[in-house]
Amino acid sequence: MLRNVAAVLLDGVNPFELGVVCEVFGIDRSDDGLPVYDFAVVSAQGPSVRTSTGFTLGTEHGLKRLETADLITVPAGASYASREFPPEMLDALRRAVDRGARVLSVCSGVFVLAAAGLLEGRRAAVHWKHAQELSRRYPHLTVEPDVLYVDEDPVITSAGTAAGIDACLHLVRKEQGPEVANRIARRMVVPPHRDGGQAQYIERPLPEPGGDSVAGVLVWMEQHLDEEVTVEQLAARAHMSPRTFARRFQQETGTTPYRWILRQRVLLAQHLLERTDETVDAIAGRTGFGNAAALRHHFVRTVGTTPQSYRRDGVSGAVPAASAGGAAA
Repeated sequence: MLRNVAAVLLDGVNPFELGVVCEVFGIDRSDDGLPVYDFAVVSAQGPSVRTSTGFTLGTEHGLKRLETADLITVPAGASYASREFPPEMLDALRRAVDRGARVLSVCSGVFVLAAAGLLEGRRAAVHWKHAQELSRRYPHLTVEPDVLYVDEDPVITSAGTAAGIDACLHLVRKEQGPEVANRIARRMVVPPHRDGGQAQYIERPLPEPGGDSVAGVLVWMEQHLDEEVTVEQLAARAHMSPRTFARRFQQETGTTPYRWILRQRVLLAQHLLERTDETVDAIAGRTGFGNAAALRHHFVRTVGTTPQSYRRDGVSGAVPAASAGGAAA
């Protein structure tokens, strides 16, 4: 049942991410025959909180309001990736899940859910800029850096900014059917469902060389994406044994050499599709995929769309929305 919804806030909350859940669940659309939610904004830190952009929000609701919520949303906020959270707030979230409520995070709000222990052994989505930090701080969860949202009922997590809309509409669709979700989306003037994921928006990482690390090898790998290399060859460049190199690589990048180079090849393909008129076959050769079929296979798995569609639509094109599952890299 989805009737009672609360958004719980901390100092530094991002207004847009709060606005997302207010827009989906906080507006009376009964004139359109749509459900009306019992919606409340809850402060975890007194009667008012300061937003990340400097203005203050006031609310009459404290954490006790969460005890009756069917859904508790946690919008993103400034420094959520590195701060501590009030123990009473984390306890309230745990009690809510224990009694059968759902929790949904938008962007860095996922760090609150992780701190509450609600993501142990689960998959989670987050803005791609926070993916590595989330993995580092909470190694017992699986970060899906490419998707717009992940539904691990009763915990739903979403990536940056507008991906929160996708997650909220997904939950409405799941609980109240596609017609309700579509009509809410129509009122909001947003797509009711988008295919693809946030992978198409990720910038190419620029490793910083350091001392006892694999950064220098990462730079070399990025400059030789069209070449086939083995872990043994890479380890020799790093002056390490293959076992040590593989372990160190995983520690510093959060992935394996194969997956890292595959991702860099896809990112280079995206760059060439955006900036050049080269054919897909030529791009496949330059990126180490060898042929257009192999490029298309890995591109679709990683980005969620074909190279041709990506070039036609561009990163700002009408990309329909990620699934509740993760894209493989």
